[in-house]
Amino acid sequence: MNSQIPEMINFTLTTDTTAAQVSGSITSVSSPPSALSPTTTSRYENQKRRDWNTFGQYLRNHRPPLSLSRCSGAHVLEFLRYLDQFGKTKVHTPLCPFYGHPSPPAPCPCPLRQAWGSLDALIGRLRAAYEENGGKPEANPFGARAVRLYLREVRDSQAKARGISYEKKKRKKRPPPPSADVGSSSMPPPS
Repeated sequence: MNSQIPEMINFTLTTDTTAAQVSGSITSVSSPPSALSPTTTSRYENQKRRDWNTFGQYLRNHRPPLSLSRCSGAHVLEFLRYLDQFGKTKVHTPLCPFYGHPSPPAPCPCPLRQAWGSLDALIGRLRAAYEENGGKPEANPFGARAVRLYLREVRDSQAKARGISYEKKKRKKRPPPPSADVGSSSMPPPS
């Protein structure tokens, strides 16, 4: 076994004590079993809370610091561009020989970006979180026209760069229900 690998974190849950042992140190929290919360938040709610906290941290670290009430669509765009540095999706430039190929055969120096789908979902969660935290829907910076246009531009440019189309799926028209002909009934008419 490699000595460079950090020790595993062990979690132990007992009936009246929760103990977590991390690298030899023990933290223990005593609580009766009835105090454990039976309701848990959904994965979506947890992600929305983390995204909201991340955006709040971004506003606090902004120079000069911004309050949420002064935040605009331009600040949201700045935040989305900032997030690109943490992206994992290869987006080929038009000069790249693999531009337009969904599965390039070799590595290339093109930048990694946030995927359009991730940004779209992020904006949806932040838009909901803004209103849940007291923001007025008409003043929601995450619903600004500039943000919608930016997302559309990212979607289209990534689709071209990766050779994947994001065409809207057309709904299939449902066939009309079979008409009930009175004369075609196999039962004799009532007398």
